[in-house]
Amino acid sequence: MKLQLQGSGSVSVSDENFGQDFREALTACMAATRAGSAQQKNRAQVNGGGVKPWRQKGTGRARAGTIRSPIWRGGGNAFPSMPRDYAQKINRKMYRAAMRSILSELVRQERLVAIKSFGVDAPKTRELTGKLAEMGLDNVLIVTDDPDDNLYLAARNLPRVAVCDAAGADPVSLIGFEKVLVTTAALKLLEERLA
Repeated sequence: MKLQLQGSGSVSVSDENFGQDFREALTACMAATRAGSAQQKNRAQVNGGGVKPWRQKGTGRARAGTIRSPIWRGGGNAFPSMPRDYAQKINRKMYRAAMRSILSELVRQERLVAIKSFGVDAPKTRELTGKLAEMGLDNVLIVTDDPDDNLYLAARNLPRVAVCDAAGADPVSLIGFEKVLVTTAALKLLEERLA
C-alpha cells in the first residue's frame, strides 16, 4: 500500500497495518481516563466521637456509643463511595489490533498526513503555527520518530496541537485529533511496533 507524502512522493506501508477494517472497541482504552475519585467518609474516618455521648442506662434515651454513627447528623456514611481505579487490562494482541484498526481508518478518511521530516529550528510557537498554516492543518497530532524538544516546546501552548513520538502514540490520542501528521521514520517505527 502506498501513502502519498505531503508535497511530493510516496511511502510504502503494509496492508496488514494500514488496511484493516474498523472495529469500534476502544472502551477498554478509554476506561483508564476515568477519574474514579468520588470519596465519602465512613464512621471510622469522621473526626470525633471517641467518648460515649451519655451513659448506657437510666437516661430514658436510646443507647448510643458514638456521635459519628451513620444515623446521626454529621456521622459517617454506612456505605461510602471510595476512590476506584477503572483501568482495564488490555492484552497486547488487542492493543495492536486497535492501533491497526485506527491507523487504517485514518488512511481511509484521509486524516493521516505523511511527511518526510518535520521540525522547527527554535522553540517558537509562531514558527510552528506558520508551518502548520502552510500545510492547512489546524487540529493536529504530530508524531515524530524521536522526541524533539524544540517541537514539543513550540506546540505546548497551542490548544489543538500535540506532539508525541512513535513510542508514545496510543489509540486515544490518535482518534482525538482531526489530522495526524506522521514522519516517514515514525511510520516505520509504528509498523515495527505492530509487527
